Amino acid sequence: MRVAPVKSIVSLDILNKVDIRVGKIEHEDAVPGSRKLVRLVVDFGDHKRRILVGMKRERPNPKEVEGKQALFCH
Repeated sequence: MRVAPVKSIVSLDILNKVDIRVGKIEHEDAVPGSRKLVRLVVDFGDHKRRILVGMKRERPNPKEVEGKQALFCH
């Protein structure tokens, strides 16, 4: 396995343009016909979003993320 090099530091001006939020994953569904994608329903407190994530191959049981919190670039 090859380790990726550390990227340069991002300026505060650029970082302030990124909206990073914590959301609670309420539900996960497999996307029919896709080998990678799952559809998440994420609750951000003031609103909910449906987000497609390519994690089918990374987790043997994608349902295990339900009820967990995660960071999302919004």
